[in-house]
Amino acid sequence: MNYARTALLMAAMTGLFLALGWALGGSQGMTIALVVACGMNVFSYWFSDRLVLRMYGAREIGEAEAPHLFRMVRDLAARAQMPMPRVYIMDDDQPNAFATGRNPENAAVAATTGLLRMLEPREVAAVMAHELAHVRNRDSLIMTVTATLAGAIGMLANFGMMFGAGARDSEGRPNPLGAILGIAAAILAPLVAGLVQMAISRSREYEADRVGAEICGDPTALASALDKISRGAQAIHNDRAEANPASAHLFIVNPLAGGTRDSLFSTHPATENRIAQLLALARDRGMAPLHRATSPQTQRAPQSPSQGSRPARGPWGGGGGGGRRRGPWG
Repeated sequence: MNYARTALLMAAMTGLFLALGWALGGSQGMTIALVVACGMNVFSYWFSDRLVLRMYGAREIGEAEAPHLFRMVRDLAARAQMPMPRVYIMDDDQPNAFATGRNPENAAVAATTGLLRMLEPREVAAVMAHELAHVRNRDSLIMTVTATLAGAIGMLANFGMMFGAGARDSEGRPNPLGAILGIAAAILAPLVAGLVQMAISRSREYEADRVGAEICGDPTALASALDKISRGAQAIHNDRAEANPASAHLFIVNPLAGGTRDSLFSTHPATENRIAQLLALARDRGMAPLHRATSPQTQRAPQSPSQGSRPARGPWGGGGGGGRRRGPWG
């Protein structure tokens, strides 16, 4: 269902782009804008991963620097039957992570130091599985295309507002009705394009949650991780993300703000809805339910599932029971 929805939304985005081009500049203007958009897509396809990693100061690590994290990603990639991605760490206290790369052969996953400190190993594994799901589903490519189309629509709209709509009748005379429609399209099209882009992003997050839970074999671990990351993102500012809000959709949880429900203007589904979906998946598999507080905002620090409602063991250990906690650094 999510794949079909994504295809329909991308078709709507493309149709909107072509319609706006025709309304503002006729077939010639539409062709020029399409060429520009294709050029932007080619550049984004080849270089967007390097740009975003540099933007967040991510540094690549090897097995010697973070053995547990590196081996964890390697094992998850093997379980997902995909190439081992490059692994990066970002020096940021906010718990979060993202994946980038044009295809599974040229992919990278990045986690913040805050995520590695605050989450249990099984939760880190679930987050990395979610990011590998994005890579396997080629969501980076999908989001690059939609972001480029949205940018091209905005560029075309600005051009139309600056120079006026160029609609003409069959005899080459200015068409007042076409001009009015063109101006209206220039105002509304970027807003609609942004909404479609956000809807695609939310759809892909739900799908990555589902596939990620399958890869790590522990939906409750991902649900617990999302809870902790969401509360951490609300409490800890990510300065680099605040300076580059257009990249917020890359992260597993919105690094800019937290919400309690899905919003038209949100790049991510509400965390509560994502957790509910994962817990339903766990119930379908016969796993024990995850114990969570009813009001995450009232808690000062992330909490693990209670010992009295211990989730099923995944390949990276059980819930946060007793004993000394081992961090993901090995």
